[in-house]
Formats: sequence, structure tokens, C-alpha cells
Amino acid sequence: MSQRIRTKVKKRRGITYLWIAGSALLLALLIYFEQTALLYIFSTLGVTVLLVIVALADLGENDASAGAAEPQPLSSKSTR
Repeated sequence: MSQRIRTKVKKRRGITYLWIAGSALLLALLIYFEQTALLYIFSTLGVTVLLVIVALADLGENDASAGAAEPQPLSSKSTR
């Protein structure tokens, strides 16, 4: 069972590296041919997608940190 999981991770990692290489090649070609309009459009879309991903990330609902994030009750004694 663990061997199947490893191959899925390796396959996904290979696809990720392929996307990175393709994006780098596209960026290099756009810089070389001085296509600044397309560079502006792609960079704006990239930043927008990144901001949407961060906005939709459920950062507060992590099970490991749920117990540590609970506020402590205040004591009823006054410290004056």
C-alpha cells in the first residue's frame, strides 16, 4: 500500500516540475521577444490567483492547533 502512495507522490511531483519548467520557458520567451503587455497580464492574473488561494485557505480550522487557540477564561477576581 505504501508503495502506491509513493508512486502517486512522485508522479505529482514530476507534473509539478513540468509545470514549473513550462512556466519558466514561457516567461523567458516573453522576456526575449519583449512582449511586455502579455507579461503584465500574466503577472496580474498570477497575483490574483495567489490572493484568491490565500483568501480561501482555511487557516483557522487546523485540528493540531485547535486546542492551543482556545482563549483562557478570565478569573472573577479583580486585580486592583
